[in-house]
Amino acid sequence: MSKRTKKVGTSGRFAERYGVRSRTMIREVESQQKLRHECPRCGQKAVQRTSTSIWECKKCGNIFAGGAYMPSTPAGVTAERILRGLPVELPTEEESK
Repeated sequence: MSKRTKKVGTSGRFAERYGVRSRTMIREVESQQKLRHECPRCGQKAVQRTSTSIWECKKCGNIFAGGAYMPSTPAGVTAERILRGLPVELPTEEESK
């Protein structure tokens, strides 16, 4: 089996198809998706994606729903802060540009 280069990572399976921008975006999303994430219950970095939006902690066995590619989405974090009564940090005009 041939090795993929460091530059293309997991998007190497697409070869030259679909364009550079699409492959770059896929590579960035998949690299974040495949990392081990922190468990909301036990705090260990042992959460892995089981299927679409389903995440499982390999340490404590906690199974929970999250984002499709990340366990917590920016919208989910904002909603959680609102429910807890914490101040919500909205992006300023300078940050959004």
